[in-house]
Amino acid sequence: MAQASKLVDKALLKTLVPPSSLNAENFQELARKATVEEVPAGRIVFKKGDVDRKTLYVLSGEVELVGENGIDAVIRGGSQEARHPVANHQPRQVTARARTAVTLTRFDSDLLDILLTWDQLSGIEVSDISTEESESEDGGDWMTRILQSKAFLRIPPANIQHMFMRLQEMPVKKGQVILRQGDEGDYYYIISRGKFRVTRESSSGSSVTLATLADGDAFGEEALISDAKRNATITADSDGLLMRLSKEDFNELLKAPMLNEVDIERAKLMVRDGAVLMDVRMESEHKAGAIKGSVNIPLFMLRLKAESLDPRKRYICYCETGRRSQAAAYLLSEAGFESYTLKGGLQAVSQGAGATPQG
Repeated sequence: MAQASKLVDKALLKTLVPPSSLNAENFQELARKATVEEVPAGRIVFKKGDVDRKTLYVLSGEVELVGENGIDAVIRGGSQEARHPVANHQPRQVTARARTAVTLTRFDSDLLDILLTWDQLSGIEVSDISTEESESEDGGDWMTRILQSKAFLRIPPANIQHMFMRLQEMPVKKGQVILRQGDEGDYYYIISRGKFRVTRESSSGSSVTLATLADGDAFGEEALISDAKRNATITADSDGLLMRLSKEDFNELLKAPMLNEVDIERAKLMVRDGAVLMDVRMESEHKAGAIKGSVNIPLFMLRLKAESLDPRKRYICYCETGRRSQAAAYLLSEAGFESYTLKGGLQAVSQGAGATPQG
């Protein structure tokens, strides 16, 4: 019988960046997959040019990074450098070799990034997402209100036409739960008629009301942008009617037109013309290595910080893989900003083009 894999001590896992920033639930999810890997001295950990989609940490021992001119650096377990992923570019820019016997752990990069995205999107308050409540009793024409929102100004008219054709009517009764915190995202909703209450359950189990939504308000997009879980519960406070759009139709008709990708060379030209590079990772990740000249606004802080941004500027969002930056760019687009994502994220940027430590 094969021996069960040994898991990384959670106290040690808590020292690593960015896993240390995860909330308790997502940290536990990662911890269940954090196995210890023992590598003897002299063995190659990864080779230059590899595309393995893994995020790797040195837990003990020494790993040397070998470039074209010999050894570029040595990562020692327990050091400050070892708290961060080893040479985390894809394809790999250097060869990593065990200088001594070492213990490692590696995560699937997409898994780690999904957990980070879920974690940060769950901190975005739905009260910040809704449009202003209607002053009239019936809320006016919901179609007019939704089309006048900043989010829809960038959607091609043909897409809007298709959206209205694909919307499904969903009658609701007072007290009906439309979506529940923690569930997977499946639909985007627009309120045609009715009142709806947004609540979120805290870690202590208490429920807090965040907002009341009315005719013309939309909800549910965050869970669709980056395959995140629902960040709140929506309950009908009256009988009403919702229009809902499937995840597939949302991605095709609404998400895709609002996300513009640029590669690093195009991004450099845009920055010279006044665009702003925005790192939407956690502050600890930004300090460990970021593109020179970029500003750091973590995804979960973006709605709070949006009012301080210059609407005349273009914003190029980036993260490690591109997942969090897609969510950020979409949210900026909703707020009326011209936003872009850096294609492939930092992992696709060559080592010489960015990812320098920030003081």
